Amino acid sequence: MATTLKVGTRPPWVGLGASVWLQVASGSGYTFPLYSHSLKSVLGFTQHQLTMLGVANDVGENVGLLPGLACNKLPPWVVLMVGALACFSGYGVLWLSLSRTVQNLPYWLLWAALCIATNSSAWLSTAVLVTNMRNFPRTRGTVAGILKGYGGLSAAVFTEIYGILLRHSSSNLLAFLSVGIPILCFSMMYFVRPCTPASGEDPWEHSHFLFIQATSVVLGLFLLSTTVMGDILSFTATISFLVISLMIILLMAPLAVPVKMTLFRSRARRSETLEQQVVSSGEIVHDDVDGKSTPLLGHDSSASLGSFRDNDDPCDVDILLAEGEGAVKKKRRPKRGEDFTFLEAIVKADFWLLFLVYFVGVGSGVTVLNNMAQIGIAQGAHDTTLLLSFFSFGNFVGRLGGGVLSEHFVRTRTMPRTVWMSWTQAIMILIYLIFAYAFKGTLLVVTALLGICYGIQFSIMVPTVSEIFGLKHFGLLLGFISLGNPVGAFLFSGLLAGYIYDKEAAKQHGVALLKATTVSCLGPDCFRITFLVLAGVSSLGVVLSIILSIRIKPVYQMLYSGGSFRQPQSSNH
Repeated sequence: MATTLKVGTRPPWVGLGASVWLQVASGSGYTFPLYSHSLKSVLGFTQHQLTMLGVANDVGENVGLLPGLACNKLPPWVVLMVGALACFSGYGVLWLSLSRTVQNLPYWLLWAALCIATNSSAWLSTAVLVTNMRNFPRTRGTVAGILKGYGGLSAAVFTEIYGILLRHSSSNLLAFLSVGIPILCFSMMYFVRPCTPASGEDPWEHSHFLFIQATSVVLGLFLLSTTVMGDILSFTATISFLVISLMIILLMAPLAVPVKMTLFRSRARRSETLEQQVVSSGEIVHDDVDGKSTPLLGHDSSASLGSFRDNDDPCDVDILLAEGEGAVKKKRRPKRGEDFTFLEAIVKADFWLLFLVYFVGVGSGVTVLNNMAQIGIAQGAHDTTLLLSFFSFGNFVGRLGGGVLSEHFVRTRTMPRTVWMSWTQAIMILIYLIFAYAFKGTLLVVTALLGICYGIQFSIMVPTVSEIFGLKHFGLLLGFISLGNPVGAFLFSGLLAGYIYDKEAAKQHGVALLKATTVSCLGPDCFRITFLVLAGVSSLGVVLSIILSIRIKPVYQMLYSGGSFRQPQSSNH
């Protein structure tokens, strides 16, 4: 529905800059490998119990149905506030247990606390994604890639804080998460709000996106290099301060765009003045969906109505206008590319194909992430920090690169974004086979490569949902498809990997399976069967993603033929 253009509303770049910080904060779930080994040793959990805590970590992080509903009914700051409170309460309980401030907390309470803690990620991420996708409707892939890219870097950011500021203390990390993230949320929530959608006509828009992407790459390389150097050398207090300061400056880099637009506003002011003149004459309206302008009735616009004049019967005019706009046509179901309700979407084969493809890609990848500490120990690498940093950097590259590449090819060749899911899941088959047989010297490389493939699944799924099913109920649909992550974690990590690890550990040490609490498993046999299963599942994912890409090819030809985004007409509901 068209509404009068709001002149003077700030551009969406400030919100995007603030969203970068919140997206990094939303990656707190990636810190699980940093304190999981402490949970196992201090609280005496088996690997199966630990992997089930990993499932809680993924369930909370990806159950976004409530945040999706809230984003359609509540302002973003309310959604962010709920996330901040969930973070404080959930991680606070875990800190009380791990620090032994409160002893003998039941396992189910810790499971629920971790679920609540990481559910803050769903509230934060959904709020910033939904708001920014609506603020930048014409560059969805680029914006999704940037935000998801910073989300992927969050593991490296937290690892840097964990190693330099917190001195590898798991207890201090949980205290930092329970207090630091809520403070950040309350500081940034004012800036994340709906703005006048970017029209795509700003000649500097592409340069602004390139600047943000370039600085994020610099940040990723900086975090990776300092983590590696920190593993080799011992940083002094001065060097540690400089490293953290530079990290903060690089995280603030996206705010340079709105600062530049504020300092150099000559062209923007001329454009704004023209818009004010046109609006004051009553000749322009603004469409909330695609940002296009259409004539208002008034002044010389009567010519566009043919023979209609002020002395014509208003009722006849209204009826003919309604007929011309299709208002009296029979109600029809939406077509792909238009706005679907949740119930209309879940009966579509494309919806479930996308869900299954995403489930395979992230469900298998998160199995490695949840068991990364034990995988490293089994293969002789005892420093989880380094492994997590390589995975995090790869995750960032995949999320950012997936958004950039898919946006380029979708505009130049109308190539469905899901083609990239097919390619990456094919590569994941090879990665899991290398993991299964633990070839010497490959651990860091395949961990980083898996991170890239894992990250691409996120940056492709997010804009694909909006392109097939529309932006109106995007938050709810995104929240449901995100359930593929915890479902995969439960099946592959909780039921499969944890059980096989404990069974092999008990076999190696000659103890009963139920008594294998703090016993570690060594060698490739600890996870070999798990990785072979994941390779087989990824093969199925390749087939499903190819089928999905063929089915939705016409949608991309409709939306992006000619190299530019074309907003489909909404269905009549």
